[in-house]
Amino acid sequence: MRDRVPVVVQGSGRRERRAGPAGVLWASAELIVTLGVVVLLLVVHQVWWTNRQAAAAAQEQVQALERAWGDVASPGSPAAGPDVAEESRSGADDVPVGEPVTGGPADSGAAPRATRPAARPVERDQAYAVLRIPRLGLVVPVAQGVDKRAVLDKGYAGQYPGTAGPGAQGNFALAGHRNTHGEPFRYVNRLRAGDELIVDVRGRRYTYVVGKILSQTTERDTGVIAPVPRSVVKPDQGYGEPGAYITLTTCTPEYSSKYRLVVWGTLLKSS
Repeated sequence: MRDRVPVVVQGSGRRERRAGPAGVLWASAELIVTLGVVVLLLVVHQVWWTNRQAAAAAQEQVQALERAWGDVASPGSPAAGPDVAEESRSGADDVPVGEPVTGGPADSGAAPRATRPAARPVERDQAYAVLRIPRLGLVVPVAQGVDKRAVLDKGYAGQYPGTAGPGAQGNFALAGHRNTHGEPFRYVNRLRAGDELIVDVRGRRYTYVVGKILSQTTERDTGVIAPVPRSVVKPDQGYGEPGAYITLTTCTPEYSSKYRLVVWGTLLKSS
């Protein structure tokens, strides 16, 4: 019997073929898949995780405010204690309506002073009130300023600097995220005339009623947060007489910041 000679199969040819066009395509496919997974994880983090974090933190802030106010009767009752709400200063410089990157006073003119002066100042970016919207089941803290990182990304509603304080003559104007970071204003498009917007501040409750809705305007339409709110882009939209107003602004359409959605209300009562 003759000895068998072992046969060694060389793989260099296959490796060389993989290093050619097919190899480039394979490497490109792996890179695309990897990038797709990374993008998917980023989307999940932005849309889901930031919502959970911001919403939870915002609710903790609401509870902290209510504890500080001595509100032990019920979550929906106005707090006891002296009124320390501070009406905002009158402002001058323009800011985009909705969700600006940094806070700044709105082009609102000389807003009337609040009828109840502050007992102590409210620091910028500090939550000092609670907005409740029964139709939406929304309870969200309100802070001074509309800075994204310091206020809006925390899931808060932010008060435009230069606008009137809660319950005061003028326009109490707020901005909030519609998507991501707690998205407190996600469903404000569902509001209808007659819906209540309740603002609790230490010792006081201000109940506004929705009057008008502007479904779309530009981010630079500062007229919507003026003391007498009226769109400068659509002059037939808004009000023509002084009063105590509330304004909610957010981005529209969803997952876009191209336009702004505006909800206006008027003061119904205070207690």
